Amino acid sequence: MSSIFEFLSDVVAGELDTYVITFALIVTMVVLLFLSFPMVVPLAVGALLGLVHFSGIDTGVIIQQMVTGISPNALIAVPMFILAADIMTRGHTAHNLLGLIEAFVGHLRGGLPITACISCTLFGSVSGSTQATVVSVGQIMRPKLLQAGYKDSFVMALIINASDIAFLIPPSIGLILYGTLANTSVGELFIAGIGPGILLAIMFSVYCYVYSVYQGDSIALVEKTSNKQKLLAIKKALLPLGFPALIVGGIYSGAVTPTEAASFSVLYAIIVECFIYRELKYKDIVDAALSTGLITAVVFILVGMGQAFSWYISFEQIPQDLLAPLNLEGASQEYILFVIALSFFVGCMFVDSLVVLVILTPIFVPIVAAVGLDPVLVGVMITLQMAIGSATPPFGCDIFTAIAIFNKPYLEVISGTLPFILILFLMSGLLIFFPSISLLLRDLAFGN
Repeated sequence: MSSIFEFLSDVVAGELDTYVITFALIVTMVVLLFLSFPMVVPLAVGALLGLVHFSGIDTGVIIQQMVTGISPNALIAVPMFILAADIMTRGHTAHNLLGLIEAFVGHLRGGLPITACISCTLFGSVSGSTQATVVSVGQIMRPKLLQAGYKDSFVMALIINASDIAFLIPPSIGLILYGTLANTSVGELFIAGIGPGILLAIMFSVYCYVYSVYQGDSIALVEKTSNKQKLLAIKKALLPLGFPALIVGGIYSGAVTPTEAASFSVLYAIIVECFIYRELKYKDIVDAALSTGLITAVVFILVGMGQAFSWYISFEQIPQDLLAPLNLEGASQEYILFVIALSFFVGCMFVDSLVVLVILTPIFVPIVAAVGLDPVLVGVMITLQMAIGSATPPFGCDIFTAIAIFNKPYLEVISGTLPFILILFLMSGLLIFFPSISLLLRDLAFGN
């Protein structure tokens, strides 16, 4: 008992010790989170506590680091992709992509959930946002799946987890931020995310088929579409499919940078939805711009404050001291990838994935460089863990999006997620032991 009091007295006195500082920061941030403060407040208070109470450093460092965190030019792509996604979400894009997939596979056993899965993948290549995918695809596909006889727990779990493929398929906001933090090519990260994203969609589709076969006659099949209807579905989906073609094709060919592709995507979205489909009006574009401004402000404030907090804990060498017992410098690349994956997965279960990305990435970048790991592979692995954490209890953000959209209680929303989470874990293991799943396309595209 005396040792506990001695430890707490060190905390109060501001004694400079790794475990004392870590304990004080964690307790402060957890208390603030439970008091329902937004995530930026615990980060700011944690950084201030460390600077003022433990280190006596000028608090102006926080402002300097916040500006540094949001200064990289690559971050310009973030609001552009968010705006393009918002415009297409308000228009016909989601309906046309769903119509294309349903026309070809909807009548097969397991066709409807496979349609939802592939549609989430395709819409992820349009939006780059898991939450936008949950809303857009979920609102259309959930009623169809329930009408066909699928259990609601399965339907919600499918939509939540399949939407997370958007983290891997370009344009992924997570990949852009990682590329900025780790000084890694965003173009290479975009191409490297395609292989794991497609494989994950296939694995989810296989599970959907097995589940549908197991359910048997309780699942109704959709009427098969005619060749004329298939041609019409292809015609309607050509323009939405041009969006990922513009991004991936432009970056693959070297014609545009990711930032340039982001600006072109906004122009493309406006032309398609306003002048070709004539679905959106001037007011809709203004509303999308205002929404994008709010989302971008939230993201950039988190990134800036996360950079300040990350700088402080790096200044005190807290990560190095805490990771020292793991002996990462002399470990195999597979072991290091496992530690990175586990760290990000656990963090994203409890805290917003972008915050975890900003805090942990600078910690592992030197270790990755020291052992010769490909930073592109590490970026895809980290982004995959962000996807898993977004759909994993207790605080996965997509779970709460589904609760709001589907108006269902928490326990009902998460009740069917376990099989999908196991598939995501399997995908993580495959990436660790078979990195070519991610790097093959990158190597072909960039000649590495």
